[in-house]
Amino acid sequence: MKFLPCLVLAAGLSGAITLAAQARIERTVEKSFNVQPGGTLRIETQGGEIRVSSTNDSVVKVTARERFRTDSDTEADEVLKKLELTMEQNGNDVTAIAKYESRIPGFHWGSWPPVSVDFIVTVPAKYAADLHTSGGGITVGDLGGKVNARTSGGGIKLGKIGGDIDARTSGGGITLDEAGGAVQLHSSGGSITVGHAAGPAEISTSGGGIKIESVANAIHASTSGGSVRATITGPLGDDCVLNTSGGSIKVTVDKAAAFRLDASTSGGDVRAEGLTITIENGGSGRSRLAGTVNGGGHLLKLRSSGGDVVVTPR
Repeated sequence: MKFLPCLVLAAGLSGAITLAAQARIERTVEKSFNVQPGGTLRIETQGGEIRVSSTNDSVVKVTARERFRTDSDTEADEVLKKLELTMEQNGNDVTAIAKYESRIPGFHWGSWPPVSVDFIVTVPAKYAADLHTSGGGITVGDLGGKVNARTSGGGIKLGKIGGDIDARTSGGGITLDEAGGAVQLHSSGGSITVGHAAGPAEISTSGGGIKIESVANAIHASTSGGSVRATITGPLGDDCVLNTSGGSIKVTVDKAAAFRLDASTSGGDVRAEGLTITIENGGSGRSRLAGTVNGGGHLLKLRSSGGDVVVTPR
């Protein structure tokens, strides 16, 4: 019992240190640009999140929220001297960059960068976005142009995007409401969910499941950390491949769709119910089923080493 006061004191000091480490001073910088629809927003930041939403106005409004890991305004002023913050316009394009030229003495690796810059931006609805952050999530609302998004420290959330999409994260999941163009989504740290993809979709993750509520062209989906669920509407636009080593696969297709089926699993059974199949290898209820559906066409290839494979009509 004689050690209890020391333990209590140590816990109290630990709590004080934690509170100090979490102390935040915030400042904001705002700038607006008059543009025409069709431009591109380019953002690059370290340690911060990016949020982009659309408006009916022909204006890009950029808000840079600076969050300091310091205890006083004086320390924040010193940190700010090392921050290069750029917000500028070139034609109809707008660029916002926050970067750090050198380390500040006294800050160890775990607290770098000493200031995180979040960008909150509104753009015209018919606009494109090229977004990069190394330390936060990316959220994009409804945009008519293409979207390129990269983060190594958070998730990516996308609304209805009219153009092509290339989104990649190594630290979170990805959600997409709707895409009018080609889709590439890649994550090494979370699940991926897609509402509707009109164009071809390439999706991969090593850290979660994949769910595609509707794809109208071709789909290539792969995960080593969960199950795959997909609905293919209309005829297969090209060969489709779905693969998982960590779960099951369930694919829904149009009853009238014509394609070649090649499905196998080492962790369960393959089942295809309600479809007109000319079997060439294996059979329903076995570990392999290959054949033609409604006379054949593009290939639907399904591979699982962690669960059942199920194909059903809609």
